Amino acid sequence: MKPHRLLAAARTPDGTALTLHEHDGSFCVRLAGRELMHSQAAFSEETLGQVGTARLPRGQPARVLIGGLGLGFTLRSVLANTGTTVAVEVAELSPEIVAWNREHLAGLNGALLDERRVTVRVGDVFEVVRRAVPRAYAAILLDIDNGPSALVQAANARLYDARGLRLLAAALAPGGRLVVWSAGEDRAFERRLAQAGFTVQTLPVKLHAGARQEAGRLFVGDQSATAGAHVRFDGAAPRSGAERRRT
Repeated sequence: MKPHRLLAAARTPDGTALTLHEHDGSFCVRLAGRELMHSQAAFSEETLGQVGTARLPRGQPARVLIGGLGLGFTLRSVLANTGTTVAVEVAELSPEIVAWNREHLAGLNGALLDERRVTVRVGDVFEVVRRAVPRAYAAILLDIDNGPSALVQAANARLYDARGLRLLAAALAPGGRLVVWSAGEDRAFERRLAQAGFTVQTLPVKLHAGARQEAGRLFVGDQSATAGAHVRFDGAAPRSGAERRRT
C-alpha cells in the first residue's frame, strides 16, 4: 500500500492548520484535519467552469473572475471552454494555496497559473468585487465555501447577503452570469439572488463523474441583457478608484 505523504503545511490567519497531502498520485487539502478538496472529487468544479462560461459570446473579448483557486479544476475548465479572447482572473485568499499549486501541483493544474490569459490575485474576492469597475466581468464563479449557509470562513457571509449580491450584480456586464458552488440547497439564498435582480436556476451536480447521485448544487444567476448589448472587455486590468472551496 502506498503511503499518504504530507507535502506542505501552513496556518490560516486564525491559526487553523492547512495541509496538502498526496496519495498514489492524488492530492487533497485539509483544514483542521478535515478534507476540504480532493483531486479525485473535482467533477463539480469542472462543471462550475462549464456552466459559468456557457453564455459567453464566442470570439469576443471578455473577462471571467474565479473566486477560489483550490486545486485548479475550475480554472482548467474555464480555460478549456473559452477562447484566446477571454481573460481569467483568479482571486485566492490563501497565498499558501497559490504557492502549493505552483510548487507541488504543477503537474495537475498549477502550470495554468502561468498561462498568458490568467491573472492571479492573492486576496479576498469580496475586495476584488467591491473595487471592480462596473460591468467588468462577463462571468463570476465562486467556489470559496461549502455554500452560502455552510461557511468555511465566517467573513465570506458578506458575499452572500443582499449587499454582497448587489455588488456582484454591479460587477457583471449585461447578460453576465454568476455561479455559486454549494454543498446543498439554500432556498433563502435563491430568494436573495432573485431580489438582487438575477434570473435564478439551481443545478444539481456530482462530485465524481461516475457518481449515481448529485451531492452538490450550483446556484446560477443570470443578468438580463440590455437590448443590443454584449459582454465586452477592453483589455485593461481593473484600477483602484475607477475599478474594483474553499479557504
